[in-house]
Amino acid sequence: ELPETVLLKFFRPENTPVPARPTPEQLSNLIKTRLHYPESFSHSFHQKSLCLVPVTLLLSNCSQAVVDVMIDLRHKTTSPEALEIHGSFTWLGQTQYKLQLKSQEVYSLQLKACFVHTGVYNLGTPRVFAKLADQVTLFETSQQNSMPALIIINNI
Repeated sequence: ELPETVLLKFFRPENTPVPARPTPEQLSNLIKTRLHYPESFSHSFHQKSLCLVPVTLLLSNCSQAVVDVMIDLRHKTTSPEALEIHGSFTWLGQTQYKLQLKSQEVYSLQLKACFVHTGVYNLGTPRVFAKLADQVTLFETSQQNSMPALIIINNI
């Protein structure tokens, strides 16, 4: 005699929220950054020893949540190979920024790069950290850095 087969049905209440914990990959892609600057910049170092170039850092919140953002301009490339190729420059003014971006918000930060020599430089040094505003964490997640942002400084 065959045993009776019973179909099982699984029920889940419709309104039960499933707490979605973002993955480290998602947390490192909350903010996209882009630098806007001239490809090359000509300056007379004989007349004025410091060359100041305006640079715009564009921050885009890619998430649907409010995000706390911290920008640190103090980071320097210290590897000898990078210095040989790109040289060293300084960001003028404030070196750290803390701001909050709403869902899908784009924020434009005006910066100034200062050069004392001609050469090719990598402007892609700002470090950007972010965390969801409602998260209680001690540190923000470092955001994916884009490609090197090269600028050529010429003497006239």
